[in-house]
Amino acid sequence: MRKDSLIKLLVCIVAIVGIFLAFVQPLANSIRQGLDLQGGTHVVLEAEDTPQAQVNDDAMQRVVKIMEKRVNELGLTEPIIQREGARRVIIELPGIKDPDKAIQTIGKTAMLEFKDEEGNTVLTGTDLKDAQAATNPQTNQHVVNLEFSDEGGKKFADLTMQNVGRTIAILLDGEVLTAPNVREPILGGKAEISGQKTLEEAQQLAVLLRSGALPVKVNIIETRTVGPSLGQDSKDKSEFAFVVGIGAVLLFMIAFYRLSGFIADISLMAYTMLLLLILWSLDATLTLPGVAGIILSIGMAVDANVLIFEHFKEEYRTGKSLRLSMDAGFDRAFTTIFDSNITTIIAAAVLFFLGTGTIRGFAITLGLGVVLSMFTAITLTRYMLKLLIAAHVFDGPSAYGADGFVLFDANAGKAVKKDA
Repeated sequence: MRKDSLIKLLVCIVAIVGIFLAFVQPLANSIRQGLDLQGGTHVVLEAEDTPQAQVNDDAMQRVVKIMEKRVNELGLTEPIIQREGARRVIIELPGIKDPDKAIQTIGKTAMLEFKDEEGNTVLTGTDLKDAQAATNPQTNQHVVNLEFSDEGGKKFADLTMQNVGRTIAILLDGEVLTAPNVREPILGGKAEISGQKTLEEAQQLAVLLRSGALPVKVNIIETRTVGPSLGQDSKDKSEFAFVVGIGAVLLFMIAFYRLSGFIADISLMAYTMLLLLILWSLDATLTLPGVAGIILSIGMAVDANVLIFEHFKEEYRTGKSLRLSMDAGFDRAFTTIFDSNITTIIAAAVLFFLGTGTIRGFAITLGLGVVLSMFTAITLTRYMLKLLIAAHVFDGPSAYGADGFVLFDANAGKAVKKDA
C-alpha cells in the first residue's frame, strides 16, 4: 500500500511537471493575442442618422456583419469586431501592416449605383451577385468584373438596350468610378469596372462590392495605432510579470507549508495548463487585462490552498493524525472557498455581460481561473496529499508545515508536545 501510493504520487508529479515544462510556452503562444500584445490598429466607428436612413438596432447589426465580411475578406489576422453602445462599432486589427488602407476600406459606405445620362439610378449594389478583381488580358488594365443577380441582370440588360450610344455612370458613394459608353446591349448579366490603378486597388473595390453597402452612414471617430515594438514590449512585460508571480507563489508555498506547499505548487502547474488549454479551445483573444486576470486567479488558487492548510493545522492541534487532520482541513475549508469563489464568479459574470472589449477578456480569464482553482484545490491537491501521507515517507508534522504546535492535555493539566 505504501509503495503503491508512492509510485502513484511520483507518476502524478513527473507527468504534471513534464507536461508543464514541455507545453506551457507553446500553448501560451498558440493563444491568439490582442492588439495590446502584438500591435495593430484600433478603429471606432459611429453611425449617424441621415434623411435616407435612421440608426436602429437592426441597422447596427447589419453594420457589424458587413464589417466582419469586409475585414475577413481583406485577409487580416484574427480581427475583433464588436458593438459598443447603441451607435458605435469597435474594430481591432492586430498585426496589420498597412492601417491606412484597411481603415479606408472598412470605413466606406460602399453604395454602388448605375445611372443613366438623366441621372436616374437603375441598379444598385443589392442587384450584384459577385465582384472579382482581375487584369483584362486585352487592355492589360486592372478591372473589377461584376456578375448580377437574375433580377439585376434583367435591369442591366434593359439599361444597356435603352442607352446604346450613350454613357452609363457607375458611382461608389456618390463618386464616379467609370462612365463607359454603351456600344451594344449587354445581355449576359455581367459588367466590368475599369480605371483601377493597381490590382490591389481593384481587389479592395471588389471586397467592398461583395460585402455590400452599409445601411447607415458611419464616421470614423477614433483611430489608434499600436506599433509592433510597443506590442512586443507589452508582451515581454506581461510574460515577466507572469513568471515573477508564479515564482513568488511557488516559493511562498514551499517556505510556509513545505511538502504541503510543494504539492500545492504541482497542482498550480496543472491549473495553469488547464486554464491555457481552455482559453485555446475557446479561441479566446488574450489581452493585457486578460493576463492580469490570469495572474489574479493564480493568487486566488493559492488562497484556496492556504485556507485548506491553515484548517489542517488547526485540526492537527486537536490531536488528530495527519491523515484525519488533512481530511478535516479540506472539509472545513470547502465552504469558505466555495462562498468566496462564488462572489468572485458573480463579479466576473457582471463584468462579462455589462462590460465590453478587454473588460470582458479580464472577466473570462478571472471567472475560468476561479472555477479551475477550486477544482484543482479540492480534487488534485487533496488526492496527491492523501498519496503522500499514505506513503509514510515523511511522517513528521514539520514536513507538512505543522511543527511547533502544542496540544493542551486536559487530564494532565498541562501543554504537551504533539507528535506525528
